[in-house]
Amino acid sequence: MFSVKPLKPTFKSYLPPVQTDVKKTPQPTIKKLEAKLLPGEIVVNEVNFVRKCIGADSSHDDLWGKLICTNFKVSFITHDALPKQRFQVANRLLGEHDLPLASVEQVVTVNDAKGKQKVLGSNQKLKFNPTELILYCKDFRIVRFRFDEAGPESAKKVCLAIAHYSHPADPQLLFGFEYVGKQPYGSAGKRVNSVGPGGVQTPLFDRPSEWDREIKRTGAAEWRVCSINEGYTLSASLPEYFVVPASLADQDLKQYLCFFTAHRIPLWCWNHPNGSALVRMAYISDPAQQRKLDQRICSAITKSHPQRSDVLKCDLDKNLPNIQDIQVAFVKMRQICVIDPFEESEEKWLSSIESSRWLEYVRAFLKHSAEVVYLLEGKHASVILQELEDRDLSCVVASLVQLMLDPHFRSLTGFQSLVQKEWVMAGHRFLDRCNHLKKNDKEECPLFLLFLDCVWQIMNQYPASFEFTETYLTVLSDSMWIPVFSTFLFNSPQQRTENSTVFAQSKCIPLGEENALRFPPVWDWSQQFTPKDQALFNNPMYVGKGSSCVQNGAVKSFKRTKKNYSSTLRGMPTLRNGLMDGQDSFTLTRRNSLVLRLKPDFSQLREVVESPTERFFRDWFSRPADLQGMLIPQLLPTHLALWRLYFLRWVPEARIPQGGPATAYHKLSQLADEIEMLQNQLRQYKGSTPASTPTSTPNGPPLDHSRMYFRAGPTSEPSPEYLSSSFPFSPVGNMCRRSILGTPLSKFLNGAKIWLSTETLANETL
Repeated sequence: MFSVKPLKPTFKSYLPPVQTDVKKTPQPTIKKLEAKLLPGEIVVNEVNFVRKCIGADSSHDDLWGKLICTNFKVSFITHDALPKQRFQVANRLLGEHDLPLASVEQVVTVNDAKGKQKVLGSNQKLKFNPTELILYCKDFRIVRFRFDEAGPESAKKVCLAIAHYSHPADPQLLFGFEYVGKQPYGSAGKRVNSVGPGGVQTPLFDRPSEWDREIKRTGAAEWRVCSINEGYTLSASLPEYFVVPASLADQDLKQYLCFFTAHRIPLWCWNHPNGSALVRMAYISDPAQQRKLDQRICSAITKSHPQRSDVLKCDLDKNLPNIQDIQVAFVKMRQICVIDPFEESEEKWLSSIESSRWLEYVRAFLKHSAEVVYLLEGKHASVILQELEDRDLSCVVASLVQLMLDPHFRSLTGFQSLVQKEWVMAGHRFLDRCNHLKKNDKEECPLFLLFLDCVWQIMNQYPASFEFTETYLTVLSDSMWIPVFSTFLFNSPQQRTENSTVFAQSKCIPLGEENALRFPPVWDWSQQFTPKDQALFNNPMYVGKGSSCVQNGAVKSFKRTKKNYSSTLRGMPTLRNGLMDGQDSFTLTRRNSLVLRLKPDFSQLREVVESPTERFFRDWFSRPADLQGMLIPQLLPTHLALWRLYFLRWVPEARIPQGGPATAYHKLSQLADEIEMLQNQLRQYKGSTPASTPTSTPNGPPLDHSRMYFRAGPTSEPSPEYLSSSFPFSPVGNMCRRSILGTPLSKFLNGAKIWLSTETLANETL
């Protein structure tokens, strides 16, 4: 076969070629939507063309993107841009539209056409194709996704994946194991930890030296560190090292161990400067040994006291609400704050908050803790906090008592050491109480959140006594739902060691000297936030040991004497003869009321016998508060408030643009920063600037930007637009219903009070 050579073209065009500017108009490239993954994180399922609902009535502001389920989080990736809130706190582990699976409380799927909905659990089947997915979260968020344009099978698969992976069947299936397994935390022997002000680390209390330092700090000379539980050989819930009376030998403790519930023998918590000790212990399970052991333990504690004072026992199970009641109250609060509509009368909303009994329980714990404070401070007696297993209510009370008595625990590092000591190392069952495995709802209880609410109540009355802010408390509560930190992931240190050892062996991961994976503690805040975001934890009003003042142009240390403070700094009315100023009638209390009985002037009424406890509190409230001394919270109903930043931050009706506590924080932060700048200039002027002291530039603030969040500026500068009552948390993009302004709730936010009962309301005079 012959090949034919193609002929050359003979046509010739005399027209100029058409100019096509291809380079100037390139085709737009579509960027692929991909989730940012952490070490050990894998994508399980995903679906495209998903709509995230921002408003309930209109889809105008909704976002379009991809919904992804990983073994750690539910991630929504979008090209649509929301209006950014300046200085919004950003988590390094989570994106703006990410939800950790541990925070998902309930997964609800909806089919509009069939009018069906189903709550999904692990390994369940879904017989209909979902058109909507609603996620109810433990941090009070409700997030909705629509699948109108998505593939029905892909939508069904991603819903089932979210339900399955949010219900892990075993602790080792929690994401923290994969995360730490890919990057063993401190595996080279380096002790990585949170560094607080002044370079002070937060002690983890997992070694004898840290307990020794705490003994010396509190002056507990007759107490010693005990190591009989090394390797958790005697008790699975106790730490390896704890403090006991010096007069009790190890051999005696081993004999007593089997008579206590869960082998939890008495644990030392704290020593008062007068020598009184705060101790916690479980019930004695053997009735035959009850009297003998009580005498032996009390005798040992008495010997540890310089004046050999009495030892008093407080049975917390008899005097405080149980975990089931607290959980019921919390569920009611969540229903009232984020699920029920706000188009109701103010009276009904406030009475609903009252009927939940959450604030009543907060008040009960504060009151009982104040009574223990009286025993330690007023009676100079040692106190034993007794509970069935010593792992729940005692954590709350022991922490609150120390917070009221010891200003060290009101610093940031001190507070973190308090939580580490009385919650983590003491064996609070975080795994069960947070219900991370979603196995037993009866074991779930927000005790740690209740404690943080109690702390906020005290902070609200004495704002200058705390180094940290309510933003810090809120972020700390949110960290419970990030299953990476050892702090909130286990029921005890022993459970962490056992599970991490088994996991490491199954994955052939090399272990360090501890023979277990070292999970990061939550106190290593660099895991979650930048230094600038961490500055939001600092309270510009704090009057602490490092505070200084300027007198006659010289910087001097701040001397804390009672006459330096006005009683108005407490954030409460002054008291006269046990009554608020302007209150003429005797405060009646209803049956079983938690109101502290403050007595009127004896000259006006017949002789009334005043108890030593009442006299102690009356005398204390009649004096100006020492912000770095003992603090007692006011417990009248008018003094307790709803922790709005936590409970209402995702509710659009509750947002106050350019208002709320954030505005005051902004002004105080600027003022404190200006003072700091002036102090540095004074040091420069006198030529006494230390080498380590950051100097200020001529036209700007000091070079050290770690302490204050807002920089100093003109005093006439208006409040910035990014501030709101939910600062620095942005509800934008996390709301499932439209914003309704002008509802009765706005009256509450402007100062309406919550009362614990209508009877108390009738007897109370504002």
